[in-house]
Amino acid sequence: MQLYNTLSAEERAKLIDEAGKERLTLSFYAYAKIEDPKKFRDELFIAWNALDALGRIYVANEGINAQMSVPADHFEEFRNTLEAYDFMKGIRLNVAVEQDNYSFLKLTIKVRHKIVADGLNDDSFDVTNKGVHLKAQEFNDLLEDPNTIVVDFRNHYESEVGHFEGAITPDVENFRESLPIINEQLQDFKEDKNLLMYCTGGIRCEKASAYFKHQGFKNVYQLEGGIIEYTRQIKEEGIKSKFIGKNFVFDHRLGERITDDIISQCHQCGKPCDNHTNCANDACHLLFIQCDECKAAMENCCSTECLEITHLPLEEQVALRKGLQVGNKVFRKGKSDALKFKNSGDLSTQPLGKVTTKPETKDIRQKIKVKKTLIGKAEHYYSKSKIAQFLIENKELSVGDKVLISGPTTGDQEIIITQIHVNGGPCETAKAGDQITFELPFRVRLSDKLYKID
Repeated sequence: MQLYNTLSAEERAKLIDEAGKERLTLSFYAYAKIEDPKKFRDELFIAWNALDALGRIYVANEGINAQMSVPADHFEEFRNTLEAYDFMKGIRLNVAVEQDNYSFLKLTIKVRHKIVADGLNDDSFDVTNKGVHLKAQEFNDLLEDPNTIVVDFRNHYESEVGHFEGAITPDVENFRESLPIINEQLQDFKEDKNLLMYCTGGIRCEKASAYFKHQGFKNVYQLEGGIIEYTRQIKEEGIKSKFIGKNFVFDHRLGERITDDIISQCHQCGKPCDNHTNCANDACHLLFIQCDECKAAMENCCSTECLEITHLPLEEQVALRKGLQVGNKVFRKGKSDALKFKNSGDLSTQPLGKVTTKPETKDIRQKIKVKKTLIGKAEHYYSKSKIAQFLIENKELSVGDKVLISGPTTGDQEIIITQIHVNGGPCETAKAGDQITFELPFRVRLSDKLYKID
């Protein structure tokens, strides 16, 4: 039996389209002693694969940390797979603020040394001696206390787009870095201050609160369920949000809007913006904030150097990467000298702008309404002549056909074919195996797929 994902993201997305089912994006975690993480991992994979549950999950001797997408009609069955383990009975499932059928497109369960890389020796302190858990209104009340210090235990690129009023936002790349920095910074406040902490879903604070109690902090509190659960409670109970902006998430959405306030800037032009993207240059893939205007002008790239590289033939791009460190091995996460308006560390909650138009309620079946057949993939884009090149892998394509070009950066673009060239010459119909070119008013990328709309 295969206990690993065998489908590409595109193949999985097509199956989701065809299934026509609503899916729920959710997250959960649990600290527990797991004697055999590998056996536990395999049991989960078998159970969840049968339910078409997808996601990114880490298991270790200390527990489980999961972000997932589950078919809504299998939700109770999914919950039952958790309840089969004593340590997950009654576990809280943080359901995402904004839903998306395509938040996860693979089921990946990995055995790790720890479910969160914290750099701590758990044997050196009592990890069960945690801080006091607070619900949304209790958290808000303690925020108002002048004797309170509130700390954001997320990374700089998370806090930049949204955080709680008055929070300390460490300029760190990972959770492990924040612990000693905060400990040193707050040495003089161990006895008399309320240490109030929060993170995305609560898992980082579970360990951090115990660590800081061990360090001698007397009054330690944590936001129960993190920002995700806080948002659910304030919406259901009509509580004023003390969180300003957007909550960064680690699936393809890259964020959930909590308030209409925009507190960050486009890293390239400085315009108020809080939309994260990844550089289109595969050798870079830098995470940064980019407005729609810069996205169009820079073709989803973080710098002119990366833009020039994406215009080279694929063979040349691969040759340039050979033997070099790429991506996050070169850049600090989300940081580069090319990003002139990157902010981190001591952040303000003063809005730089507001969301001017409310996003329409997401039609979860929108993609299902379009009946399409995958027929090919993008191979190149000639930017000067605005010509796209595709390889036809399945069925036929003729002049007059309506097609959909889809990809993570390109989005979904529909056009009607008015003229095509096959293997260098004009032709009315292309067949499987043909290399075709035609004019396009927008750039395509190697990850883009070509669909024929029925």
